[in-house]
Amino acid sequence: MSPDVLTAPAPVLESEEDIVARERRAHLRRKRNTWLLRLAIVVVWLGAWELTATYWIDPFFYSKPSKIAQRLGEWFTEGTDFGPIWYQIWVTVEEALLGLVLGVLAGVLIGVLLGRSRYLADVLAPFVKAANALPRIVLAALFFIWFGIGLSSKVATAFVLVFFAVFFNAFTGAREVDRNVIDNARILGASRTQVLTSIVLPSATSWILSSLHTALGFALIGAVVGEYTGAQAGLGFLISNAQGTFDSAGIYAGMIIITVVALLAEFVISRLENRLLRWRPAPGGTAASGI
Repeated sequence: MSPDVLTAPAPVLESEEDIVARERRAHLRRKRNTWLLRLAIVVVWLGAWELTATYWIDPFFYSKPSKIAQRLGEWFTEGTDFGPIWYQIWVTVEEALLGLVLGVLAGVLIGVLLGRSRYLADVLAPFVKAANALPRIVLAALFFIWFGIGLSSKVATAFVLVFFAVFFNAFTGAREVDRNVIDNARILGASRTQVLTSIVLPSATSWILSSLHTALGFALIGAVVGEYTGAQAGLGFLISNAQGTFDSAGIYAGMIIITVVALLAEFVISRLENRLLRWRPAPGGTAASGI
């Protein structure tokens, strides 16, 4: 054996703290690069839009970022033609929140009930599928006729959209509960109510919470569609009025505000989900990153 081999130094092993620190730095570097790339995409997209609308396409129809920014500035500093922009935002948020809460409660209740009762599920399945197949725009028009121009028609539209998004997840979550766990609980003397509250609902929680991300978007869509059908205030009403006056910048401005509201609400729901489901293992370790 060569003397060089015998005298070669042993490899230096990293400590656990060094490994964790290196992984944390890599994660922060990847997160920073991700945000920089996103920012670059937005800058290039807005710059290309501005140049195209200035030299090649008619900004009357397509607007451009500078005009949209100007319209947003006017709304937040001077208000809209129908009152302060904050009031318009609150009207839409109120309608969406009421529809979201009512739709989630009804979707969870009926979804878990049918998920635990196969007989009821078989009986009501055709009716549920038929109701889900109804076009939502038509329902919004009917709700406008039934409940009028006020709050109720918008809440009803948001409710219908949220209900089915939550119902199917709650139904699946209730069906996916381990049958052996339920049988063991009944052997130990648990009642149906105890099984439902202690086993079924906790097991279906991840399904229900995951549906809230979709339900939130549907609630805002329902409120805006209801306002678009007929309203006296709200972001959908502003967009409808901007369309009627050929104000393309106002349409984009309303869309941007709705998007920001949806992103803020999505952030709140994600934090709530992480807190309630803290027991779940992180998917993919520290390198994993959600969108």
